Amino acid sequence: MNLANILIVEPDTVLSNIYKDFFTKAGFEVVLCNDGQKAIDAVDNAKPDLIILELQLTSHNGYEFLYELRSYKEWQTIPVIINTLIPESKTRLNSNNIHDLGVVGYLYKPTSSLEKLKNLVENYVLTTHI
Repeated sequence: MNLANILIVEPDTVLSNIYKDFFTKAGFEVVLCNDGQKAIDAVDNAKPDLIILELQLTSHNGYEFLYELRSYKEWQTIPVIINTLIPESKTRLNSNNIHDLGVVGYLYKPTSSLEKLKNLVENYVLTTHI
C-alpha cells in the first residue's frame, strides 16, 4: 500500500538515495530531484502529497523553490518539510512567512535523524490522509 507520494529535493546524491530507500521500504512512493528548478518540473509530473526540501541547492535555491511553488494555485496546499544544513535561527524563514509557505516541519540535519524525519512524515501523512 502506498502511503503517500513524496518529492525529495536533495543535492547530495548519496543522502537522497538513502532517503529514497528508507521511505520506499516504509511504503511511500518517492521521486528525487537534486535542484530546485528540476523540482518545480517534477511537481507537475509527480503530484506529490508532501515535499522534503533542502534549502541549499545549486540551481533555484530552496527559498526560490518555495516561492515559485506557492505561485501556482494548484500547488499552494502541498505541505513541505524542510530538512536542511541551515539552522532554523539562520534561515530567511520566520514565524510570519513559514506557515504561509506551507512549511509543516523544520529539521536541522546535524541534530536530526532518519527516524525523526520518518516520524514527522508519518505523523503528517496519517493525520491528513485519514
